Amino acid sequence: MDTDNFLRALPRPFGLANWVTLIRAVVAFGLLAEAIHLLAGGRAAGTGLRWLVVLVASTALCLDWVDGYLARRLGTATGFGARFDMETDAVMILALAALAWTFGQAGPWVLASGLLRYIFVISGRLWPVLTLPLPPRKRRQSLCVAQAIALILALAPPVTPIWGSAICLAGLGFLSYSFGLDLAWLAGQARAKGEAVW
Repeated sequence: MDTDNFLRALPRPFGLANWVTLIRAVVAFGLLAEAIHLLAGGRAAGTGLRWLVVLVASTALCLDWVDGYLARRLGTATGFGARFDMETDAVMILALAALAWTFGQAGPWVLASGLLRYIFVISGRLWPVLTLPLPPRKRRQSLCVAQAIALILALAPPVTPIWGSAICLAGLGFLSYSFGLDLAWLAGQARAKGEAVW
């Protein structure tokens, strides 16, 4: 999407819910930057930093509920807002996964939690069936929140790396299951229309 089309897609006015989502997006990118900074510097995170990350990420997760509530309550829900919220969630999960790896709570495989969304989008360029619109599902939203909670829990200082890895693995399993259901649904839609699946 070029800049002109993006600007035309922005709701007028921007809306309180979108401003809350923007705060969440800033936090998500900030956490991702911190993970990259720690990784590049080869430094270990102290207990204080880990608690700070848990507090900040938990606050952002609460704001995820707030922006949705405001959009519904004020009648300002839009397609842009839903997409903005989804992309912000994706960045947050990637940031938390990167921190889990950086903090030594899980191996590099945990990055799959944050990369699944982007792999799905990129794959749509190879397999057009993946670009078909998905129907709204509470399951998708619930598992996204559960994954964020799992990653935040794994980052908490009292959680050992063994338990952190187990929690992250469980979250990744549920998230993969959700993506698998969506893939199966999209493949079924393509077959029903007589289109090539792959």
